Amino acid sequence: MIDKLQGFYGFTRMPFGRDLAPGMLHRHAAHNEAVARIGWCVTERRIGVITGEVGAGKTVAVRAALSTLDTSRHTIIYLPNPTIGVRGIHHQIVLALGGQPLVHHATLVPQTAEALATEQAERGRIPVLVIDEAHLLDHPQLESIRMLTNHDMDSTSPFACLLVGQPTLRRRMKLGVLAALDQRIGLRYAMPAMTPEETAGYLRHHLALTGRTDTLFSDDAVALIHQTSRGYPRAVNNLAVQALIAAFATDKTIVDESSVRAAIAEVTAE
Repeated sequence: MIDKLQGFYGFTRMPFGRDLAPGMLHRHAAHNEAVARIGWCVTERRIGVITGEVGAGKTVAVRAALSTLDTSRHTIIYLPNPTIGVRGIHHQIVLALGGQPLVHHATLVPQTAEALATEQAERGRIPVLVIDEAHLLDHPQLESIRMLTNHDMDSTSPFACLLVGQPTLRRRMKLGVLAALDQRIGLRYAMPAMTPEETAGYLRHHLALTGRTDTLFSDDAVALIHQTSRGYPRAVNNLAVQALIAAFATDKTIVDESSVRAAIAEVTAE
């Protein structure tokens, strides 16, 4: 099916995939803003909170920002699953920095802090801790992250930390119990959706990566994709792929509004 669809539309690769190199990503305004702010946060070794709705492109922006870092001067510690508990976070940090995590929590905590400080002070590399799905972190985990930033009599932090999650994370930071952590946050950025013009540009960009620079999606199809997806990249991807399949199934060389409506029915079907 995929091979036939590629041949029918003359694609060199399937569009709207996730396996894009950072240099191939579409750089709309929110993406560029997030990348710039993340770069500042890493340089300053601060805690950053990047939030947005599901599919807004948070992780993509973080990946793009991290790809620009000098690997000889930065060590990336990426935790995709924060439900591993306080001990799990410390365990993963020590492992990522080349250590063997100690068994007891009372000794694991200072070991983690020492590993982070050593990476920066002795090896000359800034650790960058990235916690995805950070809205799932509980209060003890968030407090443990704050405690790790205590260094040199609380004057500096040996590492940068990016908490990436849904809007509930931003709201939770305002709770009184997390006031100490909230005061340490140096970056807050809520990623907005793409504008109608950016959605159109996003579609053109991804199609150009496949070798199609001519018009493939009609204007009314693009408008309906934007309206339905609300401008969130992941939803745009899903609708665009399903619309291409619907158009191919009816032997259409242009993806029109009816193809998008068929895609919407497919995507929203229970």
